[in-house]
Amino acid sequence: MQHLTILTTGGTIDKIYFDDKSTFQIGEPQIGQILTSLGVSFTFDVQSLMRKDSLHMDAADRAAIRQAIETQPHRHVLVTHGTDTMVDTARALAGLAGKVVVLTGALNPALFNRSDAVFNIGCAVGAVQTLPDGIYIAMNGRIWNPAQVRKNREANRFESDQ
Repeated sequence: MQHLTILTTGGTIDKIYFDDKSTFQIGEPQIGQILTSLGVSFTFDVQSLMRKDSLHMDAADRAAIRQAIETQPHRHVLVTHGTDTMVDTARALAGLAGKVVVLTGALNPALFNRSDAVFNIGCAVGAVQTLPDGIYIAMNGRIWNPAQVRKNREANRFESDQ
């Protein structure tokens, strides 16, 4: 892989905490800074498609993500996404040809200590370089087939739905 296209959609990975409001809001995408600080040896570009909590995403948002992937000149695409509906979006992307697409996110904001964001991004970057064309999810140290995974909200992790 010489170049990685990164599409950001929001979600917990990009949430920031505002003390004065006692709420979380989705901030600037963090993945570019993370990859730069790690000194990756490939080029990448970051395109912010939207800044939404995935619970607020709808079919039109998923269609926009699909179109953005289809129009990319590069084969390797990483999508940062909120974890609550990541599986829904991955399933909506099924059938894309000529692309390796990996969705990832975080269960805790990237700016927090002990966030899983950097680990998940690393898994996703490794996966997007080595997998055949298709749609995948990289979470909790595993690469998942979207047709065979679910988010277990009670345990706050992804697991097989088989």
